[in-house]
Amino acid sequence: MSVMELPEVHECAAAGCSYNHEHACHAGAITISGSPHDATCGTFIDLGASGGLAKVVARVGACHRTDCVHNDELECSADAIRVGPGKDKADCLTYQMRV
Repeated sequence: MSVMELPEVHECAAAGCSYNHEHACHAGAITISGSPHDATCGTFIDLGASGGLAKVVARVGACHRTDCVHNDELECSADAIRVGPGKDKADCLTYQMRV
């Protein structure tokens, strides 16, 4: 899979994240991590300083949530994802637990 084929971060509603600019993620790529039943954005950083790249469509570089239906060999297979507040300030809102 090439970088351009990785799913986009369609929207980010994580308040306080240095990479979030007007609901768009400006990190080059993010990692989804967390604990069981809680898929967090492992790239979230609350420094109060603006960070990231000026013109970028962030992508999901890695997904550590092997219990998610979209996880295929630690890669996200969703078309796009949304990040926002859940159990934490920045969770993957597209996460769906395998049944």
